[in-house]
Amino acid sequence: MRALISLTNKKNVDYLARELKRLGVELISTGGTYKAIRDAGVEVTEIEEVTKFPEILDGRVKTLSPYVHGGILYKRDNKDHVKTIEEHDIKPIDIVVVNLYDFQNALKSKDHDFITENIDIGGPSMIRSAAKNHKDVLVVTDPDDYEDFIYRLENKKIDLCYRRKLAMKAYSLTAYYDSIIARYFQDLVGSDSKYITYGFEKESELRYGENPQQSAILLKDNYVEGLLKDCRILHGKEMSFNNYNDLNVAVELANELGENSCVALKHQSPCGVAIGDNVFDAYSRAYLADPLSIFGGIIAINGVVDKETAEKMSQIFLEIVSARDFTEEALEVLTKKKNIRLVKINFDNKLVKVDIKYLNGKVLIQDKDRAVDEFKVITEARPTEKEARDLKFAMTVVKHTKSNAIVIAKDLQTLGIGCGQTSRIWALESIKNNHPETDFTDSVMSSDAFFPFDDCVEFAHSIGVKSIIQPGGSIRDKDSIDKCNQYQMSMVFTKNRHFKH
Repeated sequence: MRALISLTNKKNVDYLARELKRLGVELISTGGTYKAIRDAGVEVTEIEEVTKFPEILDGRVKTLSPYVHGGILYKRDNKDHVKTIEEHDIKPIDIVVVNLYDFQNALKSKDHDFITENIDIGGPSMIRSAAKNHKDVLVVTDPDDYEDFIYRLENKKIDLCYRRKLAMKAYSLTAYYDSIIARYFQDLVGSDSKYITYGFEKESELRYGENPQQSAILLKDNYVEGLLKDCRILHGKEMSFNNYNDLNVAVELANELGENSCVALKHQSPCGVAIGDNVFDAYSRAYLADPLSIFGGIIAINGVVDKETAEKMSQIFLEIVSARDFTEEALEVLTKKKNIRLVKINFDNKLVKVDIKYLNGKVLIQDKDRAVDEFKVITEARPTEKEARDLKFAMTVVKHTKSNAIVIAKDLQTLGIGCGQTSRIWALESIKNNHPETDFTDSVMSSDAFFPFDDCVEFAHSIGVKSIIQPGGSIRDKDSIDKCNQYQMSMVFTKNRHFKH
């Protein structure tokens, strides 16, 4: 048997080479891999001796040869194929061990010429050739498979099922690799192709999905620098599907609100949100916004959790506390709670640009809702400077809240959040019903969409709201404007609807 080994990731190549040689396999290799195998003291043939042609064009052409691909692709049970390779003195290649240029890492350079130079041509060609002819050729693309591969080879446990598994992994790798390249060029030219590709790398199995009867996995998108890409779980039991899903919403909102903001969240919608003078102040105010719903919730803090904040957090059960960082003293306090998950978030990473929803046979892709709202006062009364600040805060919160949604806030703290209702007035009424003891006097209110009637203004006035922010755009906007003027309330139109489903 002959094996062709050509690797960018040379993890355990010395082990692989020694074991193959021990089993009587002749080794062929290229460039740096050839040197690594030779330096490990293993006999290896350089690719030029096989191709009968030197490596040219700065290494762009070295394995693109009939002596390589003919040896891989010919069918061993086809007499014409066998006759052809014998006529051309092409020797079989029975094992292909290849991984690819690190195109993904090359993207960090921002140098287009350097990036394109790291697009592998020969590697994918060999992998695809071997995978196509998997009945006769073994293709190994994952260094983590070397040990099992050697075991099977030595113990004659290589069957068609195993060959197909290796082929599947090979095509998955080349498809993923090409997806990253395609996305780079789509970003470069500023438009999409007819074919849109997204490649994801499996990170882990999850215990289950939204419910115990649903299986689930966690994947990562290595092309983007999203907020959760570099998140580190510092403590606690394994994260669940729902944990990750909720954490994403909380972190996105804390990121948008900025430093010293705290988001408490349950089931995809915020329940208490505040911006404070410091992290302790922000958490304390977010807690007070809804001390009932925060129990068992997700916390995202755009800041560093200190000991004082940790001690207050430890007084109740929280599923997750995520933050820019934790002091050693804070970790000492929080890690005493066995089940709490502590997650470090890189808030310096960029927000992803798109939102993807996979339907039954269809896929929806949209831009993330990152529009800058207008701030047009359309009533006789104008919001004060303090009210204007609270209005912008409330609109930011409502944008991350399940529709239909209403948020009431004061002093950069939510007083009540109504979400997921089929009627907008019900979303508002639920706030009062769920917070019967809260004083809403001189508060502000945001709505994710326009008011179809003036009932929300009427109700808001009855509980003490002084200023309202909403997109506008209803054919009955004038009714709401007139009602605000009647009660000397101010109202602002933004022109941007913020539905979230």
